[in-house]
Amino acid sequence: MYLARKDLRAARGRFALVGIVIGLIAFLATMLAGLANGLVDDGISGLRELPISHMAFAENSQAVFSRSILTEEELAAYQEVTDEATPVGASFFNARPADDSGDGEAIDIVLFGVDDDGFLADASEAGAAVDATRSLDGGLVLSHEFSDKAAVGDEFTIVGTDITLPVIGFTFSGTYGHVPIAYTSLSTWQDLLYGDDADGRFSAVAIGEGDETALEAAAGQSGTELLTKTEAYAGSPGYTAESATMTLIRGFLLVISALVVGAFFTVWTIQRTRQIGLLKALGASSGYIIRDALGQLLVVLIIAVTIGSAAAFGMGAIIGDEAPFNLSFGSVLWTAGILTFVGMAGSLVALRRITSVDPAISLTAGV
Repeated sequence: MYLARKDLRAARGRFALVGIVIGLIAFLATMLAGLANGLVDDGISGLRELPISHMAFAENSQAVFSRSILTEEELAAYQEVTDEATPVGASFFNARPADDSGDGEAIDIVLFGVDDDGFLADASEAGAAVDATRSLDGGLVLSHEFSDKAAVGDEFTIVGTDITLPVIGFTFSGTYGHVPIAYTSLSTWQDLLYGDDADGRFSAVAIGEGDETALEAAAGQSGTELLTKTEAYAGSPGYTAESATMTLIRGFLLVISALVVGAFFTVWTIQRTRQIGLLKALGASSGYIIRDALGQLLVVLIIAVTIGSAAAFGMGAIIGDEAPFNLSFGSVLWTAGILTFVGMAGSLVALRRITSVDPAISLTAGV
């Protein structure tokens, strides 16, 4: 590292410029990681919060609630193998204030209908938000996001049904498909969606825990599709497309980072050709020169990536709730590590040039 330190001091302006470019890439990659995590959270945070391990949907519904219709017959198959299997209904609705003043703001909600006696009502914050003397039946538990637009006792009319429901509480229910979740009873949800023709229909079976083999057997017996909670995320509107898009953008950034570092290292090696030839003429091995050059690049990468990632972490803290942004310290470390690894990988293209330098080139002019 002796020569590397000398080079870093002698050409600090050049290394500073390259470091700025790498730092900006690290900043952008880390910000994108935060936005990607935020978008994913905004799409499935409500589902993630549910205390479940699996969900069962109708076959070929692809975990989309609106495509899945189940009945008591399918539910019974799961309730035979686990005590924690309960029906769930889920639909998107628009609700407007029931008063005729027109001053209130209409809201979009994903209405989850849960069984009052099921484990979801007992375990979820929605259940805790409801007054102990009242059930969810005939009422709405709204997301805490609406606490500044409504109050307990206010009434909302569900558009398309003209059924009015009172607000009986607020909870941190998360979102599904970027829309806040609201809770009501399963029977109320069935009235809203099917009216008098509900016939006990609902969207899916939520399963708290159970033997995997027994659950698979129940799925085969009932003709339903059993998914883990993580697999069920794919049914959230836009989840798959958003995840694929953000992954693609982050992949392009990593490729660009590798190309930038590789190009810089190649140019730097070309400019040092005669110096490398002189070192070889003095007895330095190719391995020594490569280790020295890689060590020099690693120092530049670590400093630049650390500064860029730290700046993005700080920017994420400033953004707050203005945009869907979620950046954990672990995610920052992972992104920084990948960028450093990709940068080092990109530098490998210049190694062949180092090994192929002829020591005789040191005898030419300009050394």
